Amino acid sequence: MRLIEIFAGSKRAEMYIYVEKSSGVERVPSELLSQLGTLRSVMVMPLTPTTRLARVSAEVVLERINAQGYFLQLPPSPDALVEQQISAMIEAEEQLSQREHGQPESQGKPKSDQNEY
Repeated sequence: MRLIEIFAGSKRAEMYIYVEKSSGVERVPSELLSQLGTLRSVMVMPLTPTTRLARVSAEVVLERINAQGYFLQLPPSPDALVEQQISAMIEAEEQLSQREHGQPESQGKPKSDQNEY
């Protein structure tokens, strides 16, 4: 388990940089830091290879932090955003339909014993 800090930059929306909490951004190239702008810490979390993350494998994040000192998460592609919006609309329609027909709402995806961030 490693303690990871996630930063967001002021210049690009939905771009995050993951670093080891103990070393901070000292291994991040200055050129990259300048492209991100002013950093603000958005989360500190324990990370293991089995931790579930929304957009990327925790194993990949840990490998990149080991190799280069940071992991850069880029914003999702426009196609991915459209897919997320469509999925959210479908889910909302299903919930509305269930309410209208007096059916109990589903609780979404079954939870595993792992945390998702």
